[in-house]
Amino acid sequence: MIDFGLTDEQKDFQKLAHDFAVKEIRPVAEHYDATEEMPWEVMKKAHKLGLTTFYFPEEYGGGGVHDPITHFIINEELAWGCAGIQTCISGTGLAAAAIMGMGTEEQKQKWIPMFCGEELRVGAMALTEPEAGSDAQAVKTTARLEGDTWVLNGQKCFITNGGIADLHVVFATTDPSLGWAGLGAFVIEKGTPGLTMGKKEKKLGVRASHTAELFLDDCRIPRENQLGFDPSTGNAGFGALGALKMLEYTRPGVGAAAVGVARAAYEFALDYAQKRVQFGKPIITKQAISFALADMATAIDAARLLVWRAGWMQRENIPFKNAEGSMAKLFAGDTAMWVTTQAVQILGGYGYMKDFPVEKWMRDAKIYQIWEGTAEIQRLVISRAIAGRGFF
Repeated sequence: MIDFGLTDEQKDFQKLAHDFAVKEIRPVAEHYDATEEMPWEVMKKAHKLGLTTFYFPEEYGGGGVHDPITHFIINEELAWGCAGIQTCISGTGLAAAAIMGMGTEEQKQKWIPMFCGEELRVGAMALTEPEAGSDAQAVKTTARLEGDTWVLNGQKCFITNGGIADLHVVFATTDPSLGWAGLGAFVIEKGTPGLTMGKKEKKLGVRASHTAELFLDDCRIPRENQLGFDPSTGNAGFGALGALKMLEYTRPGVGAAAVGVARAAYEFALDYAQKRVQFGKPIITKQAISFALADMATAIDAARLLVWRAGWMQRENIPFKNAEGSMAKLFAGDTAMWVTTQAVQILGGYGYMKDFPVEKWMRDAKIYQIWEGTAEIQRLVISRAIAGRGFF
């Protein structure tokens, strides 16, 4: 049975997130885009409402909302407010997903409640390196075991919340000769000697979100901080390959945020086209404009349906045999870039000016074709999946 209606709970969360975007995010979005400051006060308000913790299991202090589609609805509404601030609010999710997906029960009980307390805590997942972006096997950061201590050395880049997070999940190779099997994930708590922040990046878009380099210089952590490590067996579970497979299931959430950006630009362009008069009539009466808006509306709905289809599959435990998670992220990211570009075009000269928000949304949209796997990597993943060759 297929049902496109939302449950009462989903509607309540949609309203909560939308109202928060209207009242708390949009009024300050321009400020944080201009200053590139971290919107801590907005994040604290979101945390107080449970918008940062609703998806964590109740046994760890979270809201216990397991439905992926509810998660996507919230992401869309917050990104409709501002993609950068939405990234700040939900950015901890990747680190938490690694802990939830790879960690032992003891590790989950230790670290997930940190994100669910009264005080706002943030996480960071550090995988990307200067020479290891799409090619995650090329990670050069090393983890060397000395007795019961891991010693990490290396450099990470483009890390959301990098250097300011309370917990960093860092991927490193324990044995380069083993390829994927040699990669491990390690939890490093704030203040650990040897972990330092490098350059804070200046970005085209999502400028409210903190992005920085990380340096690890003989950073020492307990052996039990390797995700999946079982002291009784010495085994570390599925390793980093398990986390990379997990990324296929986090990608639709990124797609949902892309839909929010696209929707914001479309709604603004539609309103503008109805009010802007040229040649004696509103420009929406011109076929070139009305057809563009029709295509924008259609693409946004199609992207949302792909995202929700992926969420439905997750909820029903249906495997992504054709890389449906990547399909959702790919199409939604491309849609966000195309729709925002069209919005700028519809506004013409005004669209190019910072007096109107569409130029910001166009700048924000570009990242959705890049992070959590570029559009090219998504196509590679999909093509391998449909050819029966697996994701990697």
